[in-house]
Amino acid sequence: MSKTGQTAAELTPEEIRAEYERLIEQNGMRARNAAREMGISEGQLVAARVGEEAIRLSDDAEAILKSVVSLGEVMALTRNEHCVHERKGVYENASFFKHGPMTTGLFVNPDIDLRLFMTHWKHAFAVTETGKAGARKSLQFFDGMGEAIHKIYLTNHSKEAAYDDLVAMHRHAEQVASIEIEGAKPKPEERPDSEVDWEGFRSAWENLKDTHDFFPMLRKFKVGRVQALKKIGTDFAAELDNSATRLVLDRARDSECEIMVFVGNKGCIQIHTGPVNKLVEAGGWFNVLDPKFNLHLDETGISHTWVTKKPSADGIITAVEVFDKNNELIVTFFGKRKPGIPELGGWREIVESLPRQEVSNVA
Repeated sequence: MSKTGQTAAELTPEEIRAEYERLIEQNGMRARNAAREMGISEGQLVAARVGEEAIRLSDDAEAILKSVVSLGEVMALTRNEHCVHERKGVYENASFFKHGPMTTGLFVNPDIDLRLFMTHWKHAFAVTETGKAGARKSLQFFDGMGEAIHKIYLTNHSKEAAYDDLVAMHRHAEQVASIEIEGAKPKPEERPDSEVDWEGFRSAWENLKDTHDFFPMLRKFKVGRVQALKKIGTDFAAELDNSATRLVLDRARDSECEIMVFVGNKGCIQIHTGPVNKLVEAGGWFNVLDPKFNLHLDETGISHTWVTKKPSADGIITAVEVFDKNNELIVTFFGKRKPGIPELGGWREIVESLPRQEVSNVA
């Protein structure tokens, strides 16, 4: 139920726009929070603005993404409930792969580094938001539930004429001010520990050759990620104090250790590789505010934190994995590395210095 006393289905595009304008004027509210206040998804809010601040784009997100390179430098934004990852760069080196009905995508660059799961990319819009600093143009992508997957904002160095050309090229023939919303799919239930082949799972973990094989291994044994961390043993996974996330960033800055920061949702994972410098606490969020990389972390959403060690052809790969109360990943940290190169000794020193939980969760 929205604050207007109507359900989301009952609100017309005109009512959504009027309520959004009221919330902005009264509270300076961002679109995501305003949509939540109204009891609708952010995608529904953006769709309601079609014909005014928004233009509906074609359903071919892959084609749109391949065109973004023409814009030059832009700002990529990927978020989940508790963390926002922003990185400036150029969308070069796009590649997409079909696996039966599934399509995955990659952008592999020093600045724009993305892993894409295109099944979830359902709705696309070009959005112009006018604020005190003037007009801010973006491309915004949403899943079937209207949740934001990825956004691309123009910067002062972007080619605005190329943006206008891209929007014209990919403009949807039907400029309707609403989207169909899919129901939430239930999360698969974890198998009871008693039904899992833990001996086989342990052997598979010990024999990992690539960190990309970790998720397929979980699927093969039908094990939840946190369930696996609790059972595998402290030589491969140990729970940390939840202060570890801030300490990772503090110590990476102080030691000038370059790190990798992964933030994602079901449709996109965005990666920063490099140093972190300016750390600021503001408005209840802990932030990295560097020229090309910004991170905004809501530490109140952190439920548990783990250090994990995964074998690979290049030696052990150590990560700090941060989860919310629903066992969803918020953010993951690695030391900077490339295939064929062992991980940084300085990164291992940072991880070894992090405080462990006093009580082990290993059964």
